[in-house]
Amino acid sequence: METILIRAAQLILSLSILVIIHELGHFLTARMFKVRVEKFYLFFNPWFSLYKFKPKNSETEYGIGWLPLGGYVKIAGMIDESMDKEQMAQPEQPWEFRAKPAWQRLIIMIAGVVFNFVLALFIYSMVLFTWGSEYIPLKNATMGMAFSPVAQSIGFQDGDILLSADGKTLEQMNATVLFDIVEAQQVTVLRGGEEKIINIPPDVMQRLLTEKKGFTNMRYPFVVDSVHPNMAAAAAGMLAGDSVVGTGNQYDMDYAAISNVFKENREQEIQINLYRNQELMSLSVVPDTTGLVGLGLRMVYRTNQTDYGFFASFPAGIRLGVETLAGYVRQFKYVFTKAGIGSLGGFGTIASIFPATWNWYAFWMMTAFLSIILGFMNILPIPALDGGHAMFTLYEIITRRKPSDKFLEKAQLVGMILLIALLLYANGNDLLGIFR
Repeated sequence: METILIRAAQLILSLSILVIIHELGHFLTARMFKVRVEKFYLFFNPWFSLYKFKPKNSETEYGIGWLPLGGYVKIAGMIDESMDKEQMAQPEQPWEFRAKPAWQRLIIMIAGVVFNFVLALFIYSMVLFTWGSEYIPLKNATMGMAFSPVAQSIGFQDGDILLSADGKTLEQMNATVLFDIVEAQQVTVLRGGEEKIINIPPDVMQRLLTEKKGFTNMRYPFVVDSVHPNMAAAAAGMLAGDSVVGTGNQYDMDYAAISNVFKENREQEIQINLYRNQELMSLSVVPDTTGLVGLGLRMVYRTNQTDYGFFASFPAGIRLGVETLAGYVRQFKYVFTKAGIGSLGGFGTIASIFPATWNWYAFWMMTAFLSIILGFMNILPIPALDGGHAMFTLYEIITRRKPSDKFLEKAQLVGMILLIALLLYANGNDLLGIFR
């Protein structure tokens, strides 16, 4: 329960920041062009609000709704999710959105997306300034990778060290490298000291989405860094510096595989095999009810660490943001496949990506990533999204013909129905995943 609450709190805080910044973009540009903003809300407020106030001499009501699915600004004279037909039936006023030139309306519409992208770049820059950049080069991961059943079916083997994809060197394991691999024709790996070529079939991404078991994870040696004094490992006589290599009759297991054995054998005696001072020995431990024995992992792989000064962090943050956006765009095309639709997830899926314990580095990295996703999704030319409004405004600028209010109302309604259906479908997938 505590894990669920921590992840939910991170999700709500992250989405709140993103929504406020997004709507602030619309709000500030609307006010810049002297368009009246009637409401500025975090979350939606059908029927009632959790909190609202209207400053003296202000045209805007600020508030917090009870439905945490986003937020909105109600801009006077605009056909939006409020579907305020009564206002639109009144004579046009100079302070309304519809009275402004098309170029000003376009800026107001895309400002939320721009603010989300700028926020992501700023967060990435500050993360690099605060924590720097650190990763494990694939060539340094001497235990290689652990591959999913789909990856093994096309020729990969646990322990393979990834070298290159279609001649491009694979430096570190991230989303960009994953797509370099699955979209390549050939991948070169190091296996048993020899280079091997693996041919990649064109449907591998569809198979990965269908199986939902990922592609690969890095294998880590289980070298003990610390031993909890009041748990099973200490009682068994384990010491810092021990190198655990397997359980039972296995002697070539990585950290994840050994940890899984602990979890699968809670409160049962397990034989673990380890090296101490280059001597092979075996001990017996009994994992507790959570599958833990009280051992801390020591990182033995050499990492690449880069620190950034304040001004140097901004170009580095921009590069990271652009690379992240490019990777997401590459991934997005698979959404329109049968396997991609089936893998869509809702708020539960998003929350599960946050760590089980509060970690500010992970929180800000995830918030920046979600900001890029929110910006990209909102700019899609779908009615009811910012991109849909922008599309109709661009049509007006190019053709010098403004779509009728009746057409825009119908388009807004259709877009809202599509988005609600997608929202229900994605969150329905989460619920089905729980029961499965």
